[in-house]
Amino acid sequence: MFGFSPDRRAILNGLLDFRASIYAAGIPNGFQWLNGSFMEDVESHQDRSPNDIDVVSFIQLPFGEDQGSLYGRAAHLFDHDAVKVAFKVDAYFEFLGVALEERHIRQVTYWHSMWAHNRNGNWKGFFTVGLDLTDDAQARQVLQDKGGNHET
Repeated sequence: MFGFSPDRRAILNGLLDFRASIYAAGIPNGFQWLNGSFMEDVESHQDRSPNDIDVVSFIQLPFGEDQGSLYGRAAHLFDHDAVKVAFKVDAYFEFLGVALEERHIRQVTYWHSMWAHNRNGNWKGFFTVGLDLTDDAQARQVLQDKGGNHET
């Protein structure tokens, strides 16, 4: 439903490529919060296309790894600026299965409070999407059927 224009299909293909990079790094489990102007009708309300999609990925560390080893092995996933350019994803990560600390609660509260309203202060929601290779393959096919020619 969000891929109704070439710009939006390019962003969705970038999101799917970003998710493929997450799977390739050995991270099959987790979920993502999706938000930003992509999730709104900015074409009608602001007379522009969205530039990217905002994504917080809540991921399980691969077996036998900690955050440091994952950062070292898959640094490209955690380079915010490079991810934004390569995938059109404004990406952030939170780790599941680690000891919950006060900073984690503050960060999740921040995301929720920032994403519960648009820039005009109006209430809005955001999507939660599980990491799932099969669903991603189906989404990619739908995008190609809509005219989003994309090679992976």
